[in-house]
Amino acid sequence: MAREFTYRGKTMADLKALDTREFAKLVKSRTRRAILRQSAEIENFVAKCVKCKARNKQIKTHLRDIIVVPRLVEYTIMIHNGKTFLPIPIIPEMLGHRLGEFALTRNKVKHGAAGIGATKSSMAKASKKT
Repeated sequence: MAREFTYRGKTMADLKALDTREFAKLVKSRTRRAILRQSAEIENFVAKCVKCKARNKQIKTHLRDIIVVPRLVEYTIMIHNGKTFLPIPIIPEMLGHRLGEFALTRNKVKHGAAGIGATKSSMAKASKKT
């Protein structure tokens, strides 16, 4: 049996009932300050998400600094990573984090084979061909 998710002693149902400013009292100080400063921006974003969900449209955003609040949980948001939009499902464990933390802007380097002239042996092979 899976345990019910709680955040600072509150269940998900309790958290969804909270206002954005009330949720700010539960998070750490730096996040609280950010939420209080951009509460209007967060409210507008949540309203946009609700409107897009009602129309069955994708929720796309460039706002990587929006903090995840309880009313965003269970949405799938397309977050811009600088090149494309990545679909990120919002889960309860993301509460208090910024959207940009989940859409990485840099890819892991995948090294292929060395190019011609990259090693001494490939330089020797290249000189034999000419």
